[in-house]
Amino acid sequence: MNSTEEVIIRDAQEWEREEVAKVMLEAYEQYAPELPQARWEEYRDSIRNSVYGNAPYARIVAEYKGEIVGSVQLFLSSAAAYGKPELGIHSPIMRLLAVSPSTRGRGVATLLIQEAARRSFLLGAEALHLHTSDMMSSAVKLYERLGFVRAYETDTSNGVTLVKGYRIGLPGSLLTQSPGFPASADLAQP
Repeated sequence: MNSTEEVIIRDAQEWEREEVAKVMLEAYEQYAPELPQARWEEYRDSIRNSVYGNAPYARIVAEYKGEIVGSVQLFLSSAAAYGKPELGIHSPIMRLLAVSPSTRGRGVATLLIQEAARRSFLLGAEALHLHTSDMMSSAVKLYERLGFVRAYETDTSNGVTLVKGYRIGLPGSLLTQSPGFPASADLAQP
């Protein structure tokens, strides 16, 4: 892969769920040694099950040379994303960003995040949220580089693990300045 121009970002099709699950599990497998075996098995099963559930508003994939190499899920609230309305998030949440290890470092994750932000913006959202933990340090660096900031009020826990909330304001953010992002004038009704 020479550039992100060769990557197609699109909605996943129903018949691609197994391929999406494979990429997600391949991407998250690196965290298995950092978790107790029972916790890893639970996490792995929840990742796989997310592909087959109906909770996401959108399942977005990155395709390169006819193969799915990345994915992200977009939810409309904390109730839909986690079954936790008490987090009080009533704007889009990006979950389970995954990029195949063989294509990392080539901008695929950024393209998926930009698409999640674009869709959130088109829905009229002022912000896009996500949750992550310290073991995902590379992802945290990417999120912060793209302009996400800590949203402490949305922190939660998964057993003993602190799951940190992040958010990015969509109007005026770096993500909204990317090529292909709709300008506010493009959204005006005639």
